[in-house]
Amino acid sequence: MRIALTLDGDLPEENDYVLALTEAGARREEIVVLRPGDAVEEEFDGVVIAGGGDVDPALYGREVLAEGKVKVDAGRDAIDFPVFAQAWQEGRPVLAICRGLQVVNVARGGTLIQDLPSESPSDVPHQRPKERNRRDHPVILSAGSRLAGIAGSQRIDVNSRHHQAVDRPAADLVVTATAPDGVIEALETRDDRWVVAVQWHPENLHDDPASKRLFREFVEEVRKRSGNSPAPE
Repeated sequence: MRIALTLDGDLPEENDYVLALTEAGARREEIVVLRPGDAVEEEFDGVVIAGGGDVDPALYGREVLAEGKVKVDAGRDAIDFPVFAQAWQEGRPVLAICRGLQVVNVARGGTLIQDLPSESPSDVPHQRPKERNRRDHPVILSAGSRLAGIAGSQRIDVNSRHHQAVDRPAADLVVTATAPDGVIEALETRDDRWVVAVQWHPENLHDDPASKRLFREFVEEVRKRSGNSPAPE
């Protein structure tokens, strides 16, 4: 089993994403970290697209918002989009987090709000970077969604540190969670692919059962589809 984990260049090799995956049952040697500039020379059984900088608006047909705080990460774009495209084409499981949700939406033809504070101001705290494990606001999960099944609830409290969000969802994706102000917080596919994209950061919520189950189900699905036996206890 091989899981691709796309990361920013400044994150340490051992980080909360790796910790969450290994706690969910992945072996450390099964996780391949990909950073901007890395060559992608192998196929993967599953993909985690981690948080990071902003997707280039040119990829969804727009110019950079002049008054917004848009910081395009072309290096991550060059890794994230091809890795996701391969996973989509082959029907591999994908867990997309924060920037990852935005990549998935744009890759499938959707668009983004480039800067929530200037384009869609709200009292809901979406950008709270300092306390990563703090629950900043609730999200409402769609009944019958994969995410609601994993969480075991239609309401969960999440952390939040993003200034962008989904504007128009891609046609083959369905919204499965929203914040109280209507900001889209999760996407899944309309078919039976295992693709779950969330706007918050479950990798930081170490004490949250729903976050643990999300990573565990992803790892189990990857292992099942790869044909590998479970990791030893």
